[in-house]
Amino acid sequence: MNIKHSKYKNTGILFELLVRQITADTLSGKDSSATTILKKYFTKTELGKEYKLYENFFKYTNVSEAKANMVLNTLVESSKHLNRSTLKRQKYNLIKEIKNHYNLEDFFKMKLPNYKAQASLFTLLEVYNSENLSNPTQIIENKTALLEYLTQSTIDKKEVKNSILEEFKNQDKDIRILTYRVLLEKFNDKYADLNENQKNTLKEFINSIDSTSKLKEFYNTKINEIKSTLSTLNKKVTDKAIQIKINEVINILPSLTKNEKVNDDHLINLLQYYALVEELESAKWANEIK
Repeated sequence: MNIKHSKYKNTGILFELLVRQITADTLSGKDSSATTILKKYFTKTELGKEYKLYENFFKYTNVSEAKANMVLNTLVESSKHLNRSTLKRQKYNLIKEIKNHYNLEDFFKMKLPNYKAQASLFTLLEVYNSENLSNPTQIIENKTALLEYLTQSTIDKKEVKNSILEEFKNQDKDIRILTYRVLLEKFNDKYADLNENQKNTLKEFINSIDSTSKLKEFYNTKINEIKSTLSTLNKKVTDKAIQIKINEVINILPSLTKNEKVNDDHLINLLQYYALVEELESAKWANEIK
C-alpha cells in the first residue's frame, strides 16, 4: 500500500502554520488563539515529541551523505517510540480546535518554504510506523528526496534502493518479502504479468528466504529444467539464426557451485529465462512441439 501525504496530519506543517498564524494575528493587532493552541498541543505531548523530530531534521543542511543517512535513521528509530494512538487523537483534537478559531481553508492556504521536505519526512515516518506492508518504492522516493535536501546534492537512487534492500533483509520475514517487489521493478516494466512458472519461482524464493541450501537446490533444478526445455524446443526450430541464439542461452545458463550463494540476480535470471521459454513456445514455428 502507499501512504498518502496529508497536511492535516503532518506535525511539522501544523506547527509551522500555527507559528505563522501567531505572526499574522500579532501584526493585525489581535490576540492570537493560535498561541494558546500551540502551547496546549505541543508542550509535553506526543505531538510535541514528534515535532522535535521535524525540528531536528531541519537543523541539518549541506551535510555528507553518511551524516544524512545517520540523521534519517535516528529520526525513524525515534519515531517508533511514540504512542501512535495518542498521536492520532491529539492531531484530531488539534484540527478540531483550529477549526473552532480559524477558517481551515485559509489556515492551510499559507505557503511553506520546505513543503516538499516536510511531506517526504511525514511519509517516510508513516511508512516505517504503519501496521500494513508498504510499497518499498515509496520509501526509496521519499528517502532520496530527504537525502538530497540534507546534502543539497543529487543522490544516486540506485544506492538508496540497495541500502533499503539490505535493511529489509535484516528485518522480519514479512518485511523482507517486500524486497522482491523492488527487485522485480525492471522485470515488470517489460512483462506486465507473471506466468505460472514465474509465480512459482517467486513464491519459492519468498518461502525459502531463510534456507540457502534449499534455495540453491531449487535454483539448480529449475536451471536444468529450462536447459532441457530449450534443447527440446531447439530441435524443432528450422531458423538457423534462432537455433544459434537458443544454443548460446543454453550454454550460459549457470548452475550454482557448492560455494556459491543464491542472490537477487539469480531470481531475476530465472524469471527472464521463463519468459524466454514462454515466448519461444508461443512462436509460430513452435506449434509442431505441442
